[in-house]
Amino acid sequence: MSVATVQRDTAFQVRSLFRSLLRQSSQFSNYNFREYARRRTKDAFRGCQNETEDRKIQELIQDGLMNLRMMKRQTVISQFYQLDRLVVEGQKTVG
Repeated sequence: MSVATVQRDTAFQVRSLFRSLLRQSSQFSNYNFREYARRRTKDAFRGCQNETEDRKIQELIQDGLMNLRMMKRQTVISQFYQLDRLVVEGQKTVG
């Protein structure tokens, strides 16, 4: 496998992880948790976007996958404890 193919596969893997983390962050029932997870994901990826060492990139991907698994658990748990919506989230109107 050539270096370009490995880099392309790694880039695809990183983009896929980023999208999965953002998608999962939107599953939080609480607005504050949802926005924190989204902001934290974007900040983490921005902070590591200039990384070039393959070993470090693989470590970061593994950390991201671990965070994704943790986030999936937390979104399920957050479904059990739903609170009233905040004003910024909007309310569903009946009528």
